[in-house]
Amino acid sequence: MPKEFSRGQRVSEQIRRELADLIRLEVKDPRVGFITLTDVELSADYAHAKVFFTSMTGRDDLDEILVGLRRASGFLRRELGRRVRIHTTPQLHFVYDQSVEEGARLSKLIDDTVAADRRHAQDPED
Repeated sequence: MPKEFSRGQRVSEQIRRELADLIRLEVKDPRVGFITLTDVELSADYAHAKVFFTSMTGRDDLDEILVGLRRASGFLRRELGRRVRIHTTPQLHFVYDQSVEEGARLSKLIDDTVAADRRHAQDPED
């Protein structure tokens, strides 16, 4: 019976949970207060981790959020090394996750198209 999740996936999820807790409870920088970590992608050797995040403020404060996350990355990496027992604590690379915005945009396009189809179906044809 194959495993549902690889070790890398389990470690990625554990890193995401630990980083979310650290940012929420330990990081005092107000620039990073309203973010959600959506995913972590680990390199095969665990040396690098892409940490994907979204913000409640959208793209408005993206530059400030990235500055805050980069300034906190050393602290986050050190604390992550204490909490997660892996041979290498990865370098953290923060990336804004556009998938939520893209999903909302596509949903709006679909809703607009459905509404236009309904209007067209209700209008008498010329």
